[in-house]
Amino acid sequence: MAAVGPGDTGPPIRSAADFDDWISSCAAAELAEPFTFVIDLSGFLRLAPRRSEHVTCAGGEPVLSAGEMGFGRAAGRWTVSEVTNQSTGYCPDLTSWAAITEALERVGLAHPDGFTHHVVFRRCEQCQEHNIVREDDFVCVFCGAELPVTWNVDPAP
Repeated sequence: MAAVGPGDTGPPIRSAADFDDWISSCAAAELAEPFTFVIDLSGFLRLAPRRSEHVTCAGGEPVLSAGEMGFGRAAGRWTVSEVTNQSTGYCPDLTSWAAITEALERVGLAHPDGFTHHVVFRRCEQCQEHNIVREDDFVCVFCGAELPVTWNVDPAP
């Protein structure tokens, strides 16, 4: 992806030390809101400021999951306080939670048992537009066609 420069990609967080280094470089104002995150194909967490694009954070590469993640402190340690799959760049399925859990546990970060807020994404098979499903209404907002019940946003090969 030409729009992603070498310094734009979120750094891979491979260990607790990597996370400590990363979070200590964040300004207090940044810590007050969630960050953009992706789980790269190697299973590592990558983080960037909230207003960053997920595709940029991932270096333009495919990911196992993406969304927003907030952090807080409990018992003197950093923890994950909130996690969403809100990423219109990747539209990750809810099943991507498993990759998030694995990445966070590798780093030693306590986390919720699932998404604290989740978004259901589907691609319309009729008009090919991406949709956010609200209130279990699996109808395309662009053309009115029925949306599939199972996730189908994976890019075509």
